[in-house]
Amino acid sequence: MAGVLVFCELQDGTLKKGARECLSAAGSLASATGGEVSAFVAGSSAQAAAEQCGQYGVRRLFVAADNALDQYTTESYTAAMAEAVRQAAPSIVLIPGTSNGRDLAPRLAARLNVGVASDVTSLEWSDGRLVARRFVYSGKALATVAVTGSPAMATVRPNALPLSQPASGSAPEVVNISTSTDSTVKVVETKAPEAGEASLTESDIIVTGGRGLKEAANFSYIRDLAHAIGGAVGASRATVDAGWIDHQHQVGQTGRVVSPNLYIAAGVSGAIQHLAGMSSSKHIIAINKDPEAPIFRIADLGVVGDLFTILPALTDEVKKAKAHS
Repeated sequence: MAGVLVFCELQDGTLKKGARECLSAAGSLASATGGEVSAFVAGSSAQAAAEQCGQYGVRRLFVAADNALDQYTTESYTAAMAEAVRQAAPSIVLIPGTSNGRDLAPRLAARLNVGVASDVTSLEWSDGRLVARRFVYSGKALATVAVTGSPAMATVRPNALPLSQPASGSAPEVVNISTSTDSTVKVVETKAPEAGEASLTESDIIVTGGRGLKEAANFSYIRDLAHAIGGAVGASRATVDAGWIDHQHQVGQTGRVVSPNLYIAAGVSGAIQHLAGMSSSKHIIAINKDPEAPIFRIADLGVVGDLFTILPALTDEVKKAKAHS
């Protein structure tokens, strides 16, 4: 067994960012194992992903081009992905840490009777084993873990791995696979995010609001800055529990775990559960009127002051800078 197999999700016919991050890391890992990079895509638009996958060095693309797989269900995707693993015989299986990926990985690992390293932030192949690093103890420490099963599986935290630029390359060999799409689960309805709202897990910039906003209407300050700077809107658990904003925006241990390049926290005190979901951000800016707020302990830049004064001024400056760029 050798090489790397990557589970790839599509959005509107395009590889999602998490898939591209895993593919970016797969090349060096595959070389270390003495194999090549393969990928798996499901759904009626899967064939269209061949050229995109080729730009990231994929040599074989396993396709389950069944309309029944246009919507994710655990049982159907597990069966299809397990068949791709059987045919690809990889040393490593990488799965982006999206909502679907985190659901699929443990079921697939159980099906294959192997272990899985979850929510990892770095990967290497050493002495015939996959070695990964992941945050533990609510983000207060990093653990180095080795996956000894075969294939070695890992889910990758979004935005944790560097994203390489696509390069010109030959289209991969397409291998069509068929598997049972029977499922005890039926998708009744899919609710799309609000129009114009960027994805938390895929955004390079996140602006998050906390209880310091005082009421739901004041999330407009967060949205205005997020839209001006081209980022996503985040929220603390307290604001979600209060009904100020939908759960899809929640960052933290019981929400989304994110690793953007820039994380701006306004009115967020920094409870340990919240820090667990964003402490791996590359750059953190905290705005809070309480100089003793825990968020300042991990912030690269802390601003002590009134967010209702600071956020509008910052939004105006961002808009001015963009107007002159």
